[in-house]
Amino acid sequence: MSDGSCSREGGFAMSVRKLILLVACCIAVIATVTVLDAAAQDNPVVVIETSLGNITAELDRANAPLSVENFLEYVESGHYGGTVFHRVIEGFMIQGGGFTADMQRKPTRTPVKNEARNGLANDRGTLAMARTNAVDSATSQFFINVADNAALNNRGITPAEYGYAVFGRVTDEDSLDVVDQIEAVATGRRGPYSDVPEVPVEILSIAVQ
Repeated sequence: MSDGSCSREGGFAMSVRKLILLVACCIAVIATVTVLDAAAQDNPVVVIETSLGNITAELDRANAPLSVENFLEYVESGHYGGTVFHRVIEGFMIQGGGFTADMQRKPTRTPVKNEARNGLANDRGTLAMARTNAVDSATSQFFINVADNAALNNRGITPAEYGYAVFGRVTDEDSLDVVDQIEAVATGRRGPYSDVPEVPVEILSIAVQ
C-alpha cells in the first residue's frame, strides 16, 4: 500500500510546472506589450503648420522606413518652410512640398525607392509620396488623400500598376478638418500647372512633435 508520498511529490511537481508556465506567459505578455509600445514610440509625429491651420500626422516607420527617413531629412533641413499645396483636387487629394508660392520648384535630393508594396492603402487621411511616371522618382513632394483612393494602391510591378507609397496618417479630426478646408479652396490654372489654389495655401513649417 502507498504511504502517499509519491502523490504529494507529484502534486508539488505539477504545481511547480503550472507556476513556471504562468510566469512564462506573463513574461511573454509583458514582452509583447513592450515591443508594441516601442514600435509606437518609434513612429515620429509631425505637425504640418499651414496658412489654414495645423495638421498632425504620425509617420509609419515600420512599414515605410525609406519614405519616412526621406521625409524627415527634408523636415530637418527646413525644406518645407515656404512651400505650398500646389495641386488640390476635390474628392481626391491635396499635394505639396515641392513649389514656392510663386510656383518655383525647390531643389531636391536623390529620389527614394518606392515603397508602395508595403501593404498600406491610400485611404482617407493617409500621407503618400508623390512621384512622376517613373516608379522610383519620389523626392520631397507628398500628398494627403481626402478619400479612399484604391486606384493609387500597388496592383503590380509595372509603372502604371506600382502605385504610391503611403508612409503616414493624419491623427485627429481637427487635422482632417484642416485637410478638408484645403481641399475646398478655389483652384485654377497657373502657367503649365492646373488645379493650383487661387490663393496660395502655404506650408509655413513642418516639425517633429
